Amino acid sequence: MKVLVIGCGYLGQRAALIWRAHGFEVFAVTRSVRNSDRLHSLGLQPVVADVTKPDSLKDLPLADIVLFAVGFDRTAYADVREVYVQGMTNVLNRLGSQLKHLIYISSTGVYGDSGGDWIDESTATSPQREGGKACLESETLIAASPFAEVSTILRLAGIYGPDRIPRLAAIRQRDWASLPPNGHLNLIHVQDAARIIVEITRQKIINELFLVSDGNSPLRRDFYEYVAQQLNAGPIDWSRHLKPTAAARSSADRKICNQKLRQRLDFSFGFPDYKVGVKSALGT
Repeated sequence: MKVLVIGCGYLGQRAALIWRAHGFEVFAVTRSVRNSDRLHSLGLQPVVADVTKPDSLKDLPLADIVLFAVGFDRTAYADVREVYVQGMTNVLNRLGSQLKHLIYISSTGVYGDSGGDWIDESTATSPQREGGKACLESETLIAASPFAEVSTILRLAGIYGPDRIPRLAAIRQRDWASLPPNGHLNLIHVQDAARIIVEITRQKIINELFLVSDGNSPLRRDFYEYVAQQLNAGPIDWSRHLKPTAAARSSADRKICNQKLRQRLDFSFGFPDYKVGVKSALGT
């Protein structure tokens, strides 16, 4: 079995290495020649290409499984739709009929404000930010493509883990005005997310949609206070006037239900809540 990972970054690389450990032949798409050398050293087969440039995709290897896990690099692109929507269009035009499974990493940003209530796969979408709108449009492209019936859409909560903890820099710098206290955080540890991706392909779960979260949605205040405690950076001064950018991030309050995922996969989370994940990521 051959796997093609398009977007072999923070999440994609971890999934690629699990597949590689299971004996799969894994091709990893990267925009960087320098990064291709590093991927090769990990036992992956690098392919230098850019989803926004159709000509660079001409030599994509034929694969049984394709993971589209492309992130938005603000230093390289100005428009998120260029990557998520046009990039998806370009990739779909290059996939072959031999494809058995397409996994798309979408986002729970496709949902709107639920007033802090739980949402699941049946909840109506109402994206408020451009990233969520682009993800939803990409899902629509897949649904209209020849690969709809062999696809799995994974709407991920916020990915965290080593070197990626929400608002970590602000907490270290005691920039309390950058920490919105209200609303909930929905999280999934990167290693659990990678394992879920591989498990879905192992079980051949296709033509499905899942919300991917650890199912524990802490209040932002509680999460930031816990991180500050682990760093000995607190107590947090919540009386500071909140920066507009921070307020905007917490404008849509919702809690992500992972019941369907747990029932279908019978999955055991390595990092079942943020406290376990944060302590592991920080080494505290």
